[in-house]
Amino acid sequence: MHFISQELEDYIANHSQKEPELLKSLDKETYQKILLPRMLSGHFQGRVLSMLSKLIRPMNILEIGTYTGYSALCLCEGMQENGRLHTIDIKEELVDFQRKYFNQSAWKNQIVQHLGEAINIIPALDLQFDLVFIDADKENYINYFELILPKMNKGGIILSDNVLWSGKVLEPIQQNDISTKILLEYNLLLKNDPRVETVLLPIRDGLTVSRVI
Repeated sequence: MHFISQELEDYIANHSQKEPELLKSLDKETYQKILLPRMLSGHFQGRVLSMLSKLIRPMNILEIGTYTGYSALCLCEGMQENGRLHTIDIKEELVDFQRKYFNQSAWKNQIVQHLGEAINIIPALDLQFDLVFIDADKENYINYFELILPKMNKGGIILSDNVLWSGKVLEPIQQNDISTKILLEYNLLLKNDPRVETVLLPIRDGLTVSRVI
């Protein structure tokens, strides 16, 4: 769903930082070979993730939902020299694809891939995070938030993707549409939870920036 015209989206992308060549290649191969390529962050959102990471300068980053690795590489651009990015996904068939591009990057030894359910993996990570990007199954967003919050450094940033859900957040909820119901609850939680301060940005499908107080 386009919230603004395609022409304006193109103008925005054309007047933002250029997409790195490695990410151009990753984008192209994702669209050629992988199902649901729309899940890719893409040029503009990728530059937003990169800029936020560069402003935050995180030591430890957590990503929930790797897909083909595009957003992970964007987040790495602002990571401190000895930092680590931990990224979690359930799709075993994408692990080698991700690693191929991770190995071509400057952060090949700093990206840790985790295969499995994030609900089980997050509690086992004995780390404090400066930056988290949530972009996996929407029905677990509230669960992820509650698991992550105790592992956040004060002032740390939680980014949540797809929080506008193609505009479904404004439409009547269908009886079997659990994802939209959970996202509506999640958006209210972030707005009202005294542990964070939040702004929802209308970037692509909605990107929430929450700062841990």
